[in-house]
Amino acid sequence: MIKHIVFLKSIDNNKAKTDSIIKELAYQLRTLEAMIPEIVSIEVGINTSERESAYGLSLLTTFKNEDDLNTYRYHPEHQKVIDYIKEYNLQTAVVDYKI
Repeated sequence: MIKHIVFLKSIDNNKAKTDSIIKELAYQLRTLEAMIPEIVSIEVGINTSERESAYGLSLLTTFKNEDDLNTYRYHPEHQKVIDYIKEYNLQTAVVDYKI
């Protein structure tokens, strides 16, 4: 099994705009499970911490193997989410590991 973890945050200082972007992104990510059968599990969390170093959203997904993770990465529905992330210039941090 492969665990794929992503943290995302906006560099925009407008809190209302950032909150809106993060909520929409969370919605888009949650819909992927129904569209991409390779996803074993998905968890999306919106941050509640006020710390400066905090990221706005976390994504934890599980896949059976590296091939399934790669299928997810290049799936057209996932690519739409990537386009959204790029549109709003969100910063990301990613960790993939075997479990």
